[in-house]
Amino acid sequence: MIDVGLAGAFIVGLLGGVHCLGMCGGIVGALTLGQPQQNAATSGFWLLQLGYNLGRILSYMLAGMIAGGLGLLLAQAGPLQYTQQILSIIAGLFMIMMGLYLGGWWTGLARVERAGGVVWKRIEPLGRRLLPVRSPGQAFLLGMVWGWLPCGLVYSVLIWALSAGGMVEGALLMGAFGLGTLPNLLLMGAAAGWMGSLLRKPLARKIAGGLVILFGIMMLLQLRPVA
Repeated sequence: MIDVGLAGAFIVGLLGGVHCLGMCGGIVGALTLGQPQQNAATSGFWLLQLGYNLGRILSYMLAGMIAGGLGLLLAQAGPLQYTQQILSIIAGLFMIMMGLYLGGWWTGLARVERAGGVVWKRIEPLGRRLLPVRSPGQAFLLGMVWGWLPCGLVYSVLIWALSAGGMVEGALLMGAFGLGTLPNLLLMGAAAGWMGSLLRKPLARKIAGGLVILFGIMMLLQLRPVA
């Protein structure tokens, strides 16, 4: 059986590009348009894009550290093996729901994203204070704010991080996921129109959704009965 670990989290992030386009594509476009003096051929453009995305990934890792630590506390509060099994089952089911959401077969996770908007309303003003972005460091800080944008895909992987086994493991899992999202979002910054037309195709969404569902099923199949 293939281990669904860091490589799996990376691939889920990569496949989630169809969702990232909807959630973050507008942000990427706005950030790019906010730098009219630069284009994709300049080093300054790519430094800003990397700054945004590295800040975003660091926020994912901080959230993963919190989730992993919380999962460890939950596991220690009860029978360890049973609690880990329950957390792993929840993670697998959330991954299947995420695949259904990506493929357009079910929209239930949209409600989770709307609930996360309550937190985002408190954080988003911090990001506005960093605009317009004039340096990679400023872009990095804005990316850290951006990383807390309500997103069903991120929430699904955070549920996975609960069962990772600890704070470090949770942070690494979210870091691998964030790196998986990096190629799509960097390309969106350079060619948002072309990427948009490609990733919005129903077939692309259904293939990505189906593969994420497969990862969720693999996670469930790897569970072993507790003696």
